[in-house]
Amino acid sequence: MNTPNRSFRNEDGTYVDPVCGMTVRTDGPHVHVHDGDTYRFCNPHCRDKFVADPMRYLNPQLQARSEVPAGTRYVCPMCPNVVAFAPGPCPTCGMALEPESPHVQHDHGEYDDMRRRFIIAATLTVPVLVLAMGDMLPGAPMTTALGGLRGWLEFAFAAPVCIWAAWPFHRRAVRSIATRAFNMFTLIGLGVSVAFAFSVLALVAPQLFPAAFTMADGHVGMYFEAAAVIVTLILLGQVLELRARAQTGAAIRALLSLVPPRAVRLMADGAEVEIDLAAVAVGDRLRVRPGTKVPVDGIVVSGQSAVDESMLTGESMPVSKTIGDAVAGATVNGTGSLIIEAKKVGADTLLARIVALVAQAQRSRAPAQKLADSVASVFVPFVVVIALLSFIVWTLVGPAPAMAHGLISAVAVLIIACPCALGLATPMSIMVATGRGAAMGVLFRDAQALERLRDVDVLVVDKTGTLTLGRPELVHVEAIAPWSEERVLAHAAAVEVSSEHPLAAAIVAGAKARRVDIPSAEGFAGDTGAGVHGRVDGQVIRLGNASMMAAANISIAALQSSADQWGRQGATAMYVAAGDTLVGMIVVADPIKERSAAAVAALQKDGVEIVMATGDAQATAESVARQLGIARVVAQATPQRKLELVESLEAQGRVVAVAGDGINDAPALSRAAVGIAMGTGTDVAMESADVTLIKGDLTAISRARALSRAASRNIRQNLFFAFAYNALGVPIAAGVLYPLFGVLLSPMIAAAAMSASSVSVIGNALRLRTSRLD
Repeated sequence: MNTPNRSFRNEDGTYVDPVCGMTVRTDGPHVHVHDGDTYRFCNPHCRDKFVADPMRYLNPQLQARSEVPAGTRYVCPMCPNVVAFAPGPCPTCGMALEPESPHVQHDHGEYDDMRRRFIIAATLTVPVLVLAMGDMLPGAPMTTALGGLRGWLEFAFAAPVCIWAAWPFHRRAVRSIATRAFNMFTLIGLGVSVAFAFSVLALVAPQLFPAAFTMADGHVGMYFEAAAVIVTLILLGQVLELRARAQTGAAIRALLSLVPPRAVRLMADGAEVEIDLAAVAVGDRLRVRPGTKVPVDGIVVSGQSAVDESMLTGESMPVSKTIGDAVAGATVNGTGSLIIEAKKVGADTLLARIVALVAQAQRSRAPAQKLADSVASVFVPFVVVIALLSFIVWTLVGPAPAMAHGLISAVAVLIIACPCALGLATPMSIMVATGRGAAMGVLFRDAQALERLRDVDVLVVDKTGTLTLGRPELVHVEAIAPWSEERVLAHAAAVEVSSEHPLAAAIVAGAKARRVDIPSAEGFAGDTGAGVHGRVDGQVIRLGNASMMAAANISIAALQSSADQWGRQGATAMYVAAGDTLVGMIVVADPIKERSAAAVAALQKDGVEIVMATGDAQATAESVARQLGIARVVAQATPQRKLELVESLEAQGRVVAVAGDGINDAPALSRAAVGIAMGTGTDVAMESADVTLIKGDLTAISRARALSRAASRNIRQNLFFAFAYNALGVPIAAGVLYPLFGVLLSPMIAAAAMSASSVSVIGNALRLRTSRLD
């Protein structure tokens, strides 16, 4: 093999699988030749992964050093339509592009660059300030001490700041002018360039300036210190802003960091081999040891344990898992050992879908942003006009030196009016709110859904899988002496083992959960719509409804009253007969979720009317509604009927949300103002919905509404801060206070205020991470 790839071959002639790291014999069957080199793999899945992207595995050291995976798309936090495949400034607003999806390690390149420029700029700006303000120091004036050298020293210190340290701003400003996409950097570039260029010209050729620029002592004023301080303060603002913006994806990065890098695969011969997570394929059987993290989404095929799902659902109580239960990647196994079968890997896992949905929501625009976008589109040209008018007015009617005052005023207007705070007001709140929602187990498709949820006043909710668990469970066994409940259940389960009906699965699972020994059955047969029968221990066992018993001339009088009572509660009662004698009854029901009653009560208290729309029979629907305190029920509702119900409510002026989990709910979910899908339901429902509840727990809707209100309030606060700041700052910078108070805003103060406005908006948005939701 070639030198760069020697690490994939051992000294004894065996090979190392470049995908999962397993040792493979030289006669291994899974072989691939790449660039003349032979690679051997432990299984075809690893070989296929290598064939698809060999450089990913041939350069592991480069992958380890890369903070952001190759091929990552970059987007702008202010301009969601801008997409690039490399970091850099946004071509529209000039802000730093960010990875489309948060990653375990945040890319600090832009932050590190701005921080380095700030440190150097601050170091060089201090002597410029000392030189410029030297006349104010006690003792001999700096002018007398240095004479004409002072200006050149100021230039020497200020030039690196205004040229090198400010270079990213100049580059973005030039690009904004060339593309006519005027933005905050247009104003920064103009302000710094005007102040610095004016000062250089005043230093080199002061005779070119008219008297209106001349100070009382006859020299032309220079503003090196103003230009340098502006750059330094703006760099400081950028550093603080980038650091704060990095925190907006902290919730998602915290989830991503929980994914284990490796998994334990069970081989065909029973051996356990640790492999890279990327090598896990659908169908693999994986060992999840006590206290370790579940590597991918799967189904438990062996073992029993409690799994901590708090990182996905926000719920602190561990969830019991046994054979047949689903587990999600990144959750933490408790004290039991599990063997799971991988069902979803890579981008298909629940965690990956959460990240994708949150990233999509964070890039969306909230309705409140429309006003800000409209203002921003004309804001920069308007500010440039105000700056020019300010300079002209000061030149015409201002006190001496009029033009010098006009220049200061124009630069201050350009700097203080940067629309960064206005542009960040909504996106920052959306990013933080959607991140917190994900940590709570609530996923918003876009900002519009986040903002609109607070206005919902009626919730149309499906029953099966939404209010109830969505799968039948054994809830009751009744026996007629001399038969015991255990014997009735054992014989019923023996017959149902061969059936694929959901009710049969519930009976068999219930028997196993109660640790009942299930005997073998022979001659299984089913009677469509009636029940099943088979031979157990030499006896014919029948399990079915009243029609089956009547056909076999078996009396059900002893249990009919009890069966009718269970039926009124929405449960399914099945009679069990041995030979021609009734021996018991099995009751199966779709249980109401543990917290559905509390969720319904909380929503009703919050002013939301609950309407149940279900395809089930009227009696079953009314039974569930009665237990949950729901007054309005629409039973035997087809998908079309649910859609018509939503349209009818909207025609009454109601703001309708629909919560469901099945394919039949998709039309109504799409039509409603807010569609809410259960994360435990179908992919179609989740794709049709605006909000997804990861755990499928309706109590999360109350939390989501509280978050919606908090986010909307936060957005309004940010927009108020941004508009109020510019409404007050621009006139003050233009000099409206000078006639009354003799106050003319320094460009340095303007730069500090501009940076402070952006940081304050981000800081206010970050409060959403910890604010109380009620």
